[in-house]
Amino acid sequence: MINGGTESARLLPWSGEGGKPCYLVGDGTGRLSRVADAVESVQLGMSAALLDHAADMLDDHKVTAAQLRFLAARMVEALRDVHRIAESRGARLPLPAHDGPGGPDGIEDEDDVARWISADT
Repeated sequence: MINGGTESARLLPWSGEGGKPCYLVGDGTGRLSRVADAVESVQLGMSAALLDHAADMLDDHKVTAAQLRFLAARMVEALRDVHRIAESRGARLPLPAHDGPGGPDGIEDEDDVARWISADT
């Protein structure tokens, strides 16, 4: 965070020179932020379409090894994109309030974990 928490560094959905990560510092309302949002939207849409295509290919017993290798390579690219988007969005989430004992989630020990898990199921 910069300037009292009003600006943060955003991991952008593309790489810079040499594959290095690109960051944008700002409040998230500028033109480049909107471009990054659009790129992320396209990447997520393409990943979803690839999942559907992969399911169809895996059901087809006539698919060749070369086709499966090509599919796997595209899936690696899509997973890399989705992972980068998740990292970027996760880094911009506000920190949770810490009201109770234990860690940031309020869980102290294994008994508390068991109660927490059973409450969710």
